Amino acid sequence: MAVLKVIEVLANSSKSWEDATKTAIQKASKSVKNIKSVYVNEQSATVKNGEIDNYRVNVKITFELD
Repeated sequence: MAVLKVIEVLANSSKSWEDATKTAIQKASKSVKNIKSVYVNEQSATVKNGEIDNYRVNVKITFELD
């Protein structure tokens, strides 16, 4: 039987929501091992001069405990 844990991570990117999600996984994987999945909970963006300035995601990362 596996025991899984879920953490919530906020990340941002100047490129895209996909890039922000990748950033969240890369940062989390530095301290969390056995990541199994990511769920994008929310997406938002900031706007500057009529253009998207920053993409933001709130993700839930699931990992297996040893």
